[in-house]
Amino acid sequence: MTSACERAIDLGSGGGLPGLVLASAWPGTAWYLVDSNRRRSEWLRSAVSALGLDRRCLVVCERAEDLGRSELRGTFDLVTARSFAPPAATAECAAPMLKPGGELVVSDPPNALGASRWPDAGLAILGLVRASTETVVTPAGPVTLSRVLATTSCQPRYPRRVGIPFKRPLF
Repeated sequence: MTSACERAIDLGSGGGLPGLVLASAWPGTAWYLVDSNRRRSEWLRSAVSALGLDRRCLVVCERAEDLGRSELRGTFDLVTARSFAPPAATAECAAPMLKPGGELVVSDPPNALGASRWPDAGLAILGLVRASTETVVTPAGPVTLSRVLATTSCQPRYPRRVGIPFKRPLF
């Protein structure tokens, strides 16, 4: 993904990684920072304000499953997630948010094997396909990133109601 994306959403923003960092690095991108925890959302709002990102960063305190059935559905070029949920739940919550051609970029555990964590058959149910998994060495240690592409719009039945993607994963 390049900084050319117009709209991005970070699921489970919590402490602001990667959403706040990418919002600072990509001034042409509007960001939605999503966390269902009120305290973390309030902290994010203060961080967005302190960083002067108020005009293009909106903090949303809501469940991702609910947002996937809102007017935001299918409006994002990029979905990011770091420590959000296991792959199946992350994919199910992210897929409805993406436009066809959009990307989901997930920070996986170090040395994760993308093909086993992001199986083609499971992703296909959601209109997604795994593009790549790579490990990037940083001064803080290795970071494994998986890229998943939206090939079509996600079927209307996804995401399932709150909590179900976590309790009964698709893959």
